[in-house]
Amino acid sequence: MKIGILQTGHAPDELRPITGDVNNLFERLLDGQGFTFETFAVVDGDFPDGPNSCDGWLITGSKHGAYEELPWITPLETLIRDIYRIGRPLVGICFGHQIIAQALGGKVEKYEGGWAVGRQTYDWQGEQIYLNAWHQDQVVQRPNEATPVASNAFCKNAALVYNDRIFTVQAHPEFDSIFINGLITARAGTVPPEQIEVAKKDLIKNVDNAYLAVKIGTFFKGTKA
Repeated sequence: MKIGILQTGHAPDELRPITGDVNNLFERLLDGQGFTFETFAVVDGDFPDGPNSCDGWLITGSKHGAYEELPWITPLETLIRDIYRIGRPLVGICFGHQIIAQALGGKVEKYEGGWAVGRQTYDWQGEQIYLNAWHQDQVVQRPNEATPVASNAFCKNAALVYNDRIFTVQAHPEFDSIFINGLITARAGTVPPEQIEVAKKDLIKNVDNAYLAVKIGTFFKGTKA
């Protein structure tokens, strides 16, 4: 099964020699499940010919906001709607989670409650799981077709499914402690210092990336997320 990675951002320059770029993180996350990959750097204007070009699609995270007026946002939203219309499986992570919601009628904004940085706890249909996150933007109004499957006090719409055809997650199952530590160094920006300190302390704690890797893989293969 060929998965098209719609790359909407790049890893920081300092991290790329160590971790690879954003698409490489997902290739490693989903390794061993029988997938092949082709990356389209839509952030740089590289788009596929259409929604049939791959068997399934994955939209990555990005430093950009879904609401920004960038030349590749509108074409990406059109592609999202086309993928949904023909029923190819689509996964969105962080920015991908947000842009899919926006393209299908939801609302994304810079959340007034602040940032989620580092290891977070989520209620996943009654099960407690831990994933790394790095975001201030979030889906504040989900599309009519979307059903929440994970949440916490900070992020009500932490994971959504759309009629078993789209599966999106606000957190970053592709981020390990090395990548989070690199973001702390390269992109702390306006994140409150006390949150950065907590994120540093949590680097040694386990996260459930493998759990999400299986969920994403089984979704692509036609099993409910």
